[in-house]
Amino acid sequence: MIINDIKEAKNAYYVGDSIGSAIGVITYNPKDKDKIVIDHTFVKEDYRHQGIAHQLLDKVVERARNENKKIVPQCSFARNVLAENKNYQDVF
Repeated sequence: MIINDIKEAKNAYYVGDSIGSAIGVITYNPKDKDKIVIDHTFVKEDYRHQGIAHQLLDKVVERARNENKKIVPQCSFARNVLAENKNYQDVF
């Protein structure tokens, strides 16, 4: 499933009408001048395994690349995906 409407909130990207009722969300926080810490990724059970979490992660990766920052993944999903995919090594 390709999501064309990923929205941005303060330190988060989400899919849905609002962040409070989102079907998927990834949250992050800036750390120092050169890092972004991803602390949470969540997709509602009915929407899992459709690539939503990956697309949300890609938005944070895009931000990190645009701001020339590295990502520190505290959540296990982001850590696993970033570690396993060579396309993310420039920000991991």
